Amino acid sequence: MPINLNGRSLLTLRDFTPDEISYLINLSLNLKVKKRSGIRGSTLEGKNIVLIFEKPSTRTRCAFEVAVFDEGGNVTFLTNSQMGVKESIEDTAKILGRYYDGIEFRGYQQETVESLASHAGVPVWNGLTDMYHPTQILADLMTMHEHLKKPFRNMKLCFIGDARNNMGNSLMIGAAKMGMTFTAIAPPSLFPSEDIVNYSRQVAAETGAVIEVTDDIGLGVKGSDAVYTDVWASLGEEDKLAERITLLQPYQVNTALMNKTGNSETFFMHCLPSFHDTNTQIGTTVKESHDLDSMEVTDGVFRSRQSVVYDQAENRMHTIKAMMVATCGNL
Repeated sequence: MPINLNGRSLLTLRDFTPDEISYLINLSLNLKVKKRSGIRGSTLEGKNIVLIFEKPSTRTRCAFEVAVFDEGGNVTFLTNSQMGVKESIEDTAKILGRYYDGIEFRGYQQETVESLASHAGVPVWNGLTDMYHPTQILADLMTMHEHLKKPFRNMKLCFIGDARNNMGNSLMIGAAKMGMTFTAIAPPSLFPSEDIVNYSRQVAAETGAVIEVTDDIGLGVKGSDAVYTDVWASLGEEDKLAERITLLQPYQVNTALMNKTGNSETFFMHCLPSFHDTNTQIGTTVKESHDLDSMEVTDGVFRSRQSVVYDQAENRMHTIKAMMVATCGNL
């Protein structure tokens, strides 16, 4: 049966089938070829997209804006909204839905993006919340498809660090949907929630995926095709950084950890930004306070031939474009 996503919102990959996710990845690959061939499109011609950001961003904002422009659409970056201040989320959604053909939201509460989708009457896309980061996972799946060149059911991905953050949650769900072997590696206090694990294992029973959770680093990374990590304290958790450094330092992705995979071709993944050196304000502060030159990943691994972080970042643009084209474009 042909895939038709017209009018759909993307709030979490829980709402999408494996076939629908595969469709978006294949569309992303086609749009990437088109982009690299210098072909401007018209699939978003006459479409107006609004971007709402509670949290700052580099890749998400730029990926959305360039994707819309590439396909002939128009973008509003909304910086002074009254949403949630002088106007309810419901009222804001109903008004924006009359002005725009699609709404992107990047912020804190999952409930906010769900409320927007409930009332807008147009597709709403989750650019990141504290709970989920679905557009990043589409880019990650696309990147694995490009580099591993084998079916998802034959891939093993491990995520190491804070396994109950939005990336840990979303990667587990995405891997389950695509039939992959997925291992979350973390100290027990940072294990993913039972709800996420149980849901993912229910999906896995249908797709053939394997979902594992462990604090054993050597066991968890063994045989992995990709090792994925994220910052130790997400936006809004800066006050917990010192605690997380103590807790997660043994889980740093370094050369010794990569060697534990037993696979010299294992590649390294990260959603960015990354604290792999001291060339940031936070990196400098951590160097002064904890005498660390890097946090979740060493500079050597980040810059190694195994690192595909910039491919992931580029693929944000292609997958975001595919998502918008599929849900509100002129297909």
